[in-house]
Amino acid sequence: MNVTVLGTGGTIASTAHETGAVPTERGAELIGRVPELDEYADITVEQVAQVPSYEMTTETLETVRERVTELDADPNVDTVVITHGTDTMEETAYYLDVAVSPSTPVFLTGAQRRPDERGFDGPTNLVTAFAAAGEFVEDDGVDGGTYVAFDEEIHSARFVTKVHTSKLDAFASPEVGPVATHDRSGVRILRPPRSESVHVPDASLDPTVFVVGSGTGMDERLVASALDAGADGLVVNGTGLGNVTAELGEFIESTVRDGTPVVVTSRCLAGRTTPVYGNAGGGETLRDAGALFAGDLPAHKARLKLMLALSKYADENGEAGDEAIRALFDA
Repeated sequence: MNVTVLGTGGTIASTAHETGAVPTERGAELIGRVPELDEYADITVEQVAQVPSYEMTTETLETVRERVTELDADPNVDTVVITHGTDTMEETAYYLDVAVSPSTPVFLTGAQRRPDERGFDGPTNLVTAFAAAGEFVEDDGVDGGTYVAFDEEIHSARFVTKVHTSKLDAFASPEVGPVATHDRSGVRILRPPRSESVHVPDASLDPTVFVVGSGTGMDERLVASALDAGADGLVVNGTGLGNVTAELGEFIESTVRDGTPVVVTSRCLAGRTTPVYGNAGGGETLRDAGALFAGDLPAHKARLKLMLALSKYADENGEAGDEAIRALFDA
């Protein structure tokens, strides 16, 4: 098996300095720390970035996508492993799932503790990624996809989210669970891996989309500021089933009527947005006004999806292709 590792930085590559932890170790050094990885595959290591993941930019994401796309088309590459910071790991994974939809399995992994800290979890997570790579490549039921391999679990990019700031078991897939686990006996696939059903190729992250939230007493000022700042679209992180305050709701209605797409998500960790309430700010009212609903997709993933959709389907005048974008969120 041939595995290409793409290093991007993150805690797994960081060490302590006077000003705080910074990524200092390259991907080749991380792989060199775990000699047993050679038992799983022939390994090629490339460095595509060297940043903590909270500093990931859209330009860096597109650089990663371009390289993953090239590797996905290379018949000599069986799997791609990306070392990445945990803060935005799920966003990069989801972005690659939608923008590339790789037929070659792609695994993102990292660490909660640095190489210079006691209990460094990077080696274990790398072993999990490589072990899963071997199993997924050999299993006829696995057709590519993008995954997060962490703390001896493998999660699909569509559902995974970071659920703890510092514990080693930082990632989970609410309601659905991991697609596989890794232990001393090897990798056990628990259910058929599922990728995002929507694929938006040949799209960029150029459109500007802001995420704004709703909560007790929230009014329209933050949304208005986002529009004044040049937003091409908005994601509103609502409460419950996908509701917002009356003042915010009325402004969203006028925003949609003026041609700016608005996607409604829920700040709840699990469950789907379901328009029910018909008062001002209620989900049913927002849907009647033309707002889109993201189902169980969290706000940060819905933002990436809307950016790609706007890039793909905006017409020459810059206006959104409403039906095409709506179809993506209804899928």
